[in-house]
Amino acid sequence: MDKAFITGITGQDGSYLADLLLSEGLEVYGLIRRKASASNWRIHHLAGHERMHLVNGDLMDVTSLTRSLQQIRPKYVFNLAAQSFVPFSWEAPEATSGVTA
Repeated sequence: MDKAFITGITGQDGSYLADLLLSEGLEVYGLIRRKASASNWRIHHLAGHERMHLVNGDLMDVTSLTRSLQQIRPKYVFNLAAQSFVPFSWEAPEATSGVTA
């Protein structure tokens, strides 16, 4: 079974993509921040799906991200992560570029 890895899975596009990939029979892995439970409402309907897996991690932590990708070995990687709060993007441009790069 093909595997897909999605960053930004809790966003609008990431959650729609997860739905589509699951309907196509793929096994889906989504990267989420440990403290992001309030923003997970877009993927609540996927909880318990046998081919849906959430992976705790941080795009700024290259070591853990690399480890996750090596363990999962996805055929497809979709980077949909982004800084969605514009005022913060101006206050911390380096952190923003680290997420969206």
